[in-house]
Amino acid sequence: MNTPNTMTVKILDKDYQVTCPEEQEAELLVSAKYLDKQMRGIRETGKVVGLERIAVMAALNISHELLQPSNEAGIENTAGDSIKRLSSKLDSALQELRQLKIG
Repeated sequence: MNTPNTMTVKILDKDYQVTCPEEQEAELLVSAKYLDKQMRGIRETGKVVGLERIAVMAALNISHELLQPSNEAGIENTAGDSIKRLSSKLDSALQELRQLKIG
């Protein structure tokens, strides 16, 4: 069993210390980058003020994305299908991150 490591992630130009298992560090970085992007988008609209409110709106938006049913071919989507889609997006982002590290 791997012991958790403490990492620093930056969200909206603020550092946060997060503990996670070593084998999940890459996923944590991708998640933090995605959250940062979502929160920046909300902040840029100028409609939501305050870090806490921006974070709650981002959490609601991400939850909505995760639970949103798919209308592809009229097939009703389940939460499992949403998780698979999200996992695929994360895999793509991880691949991009790995390519950046190589280059």
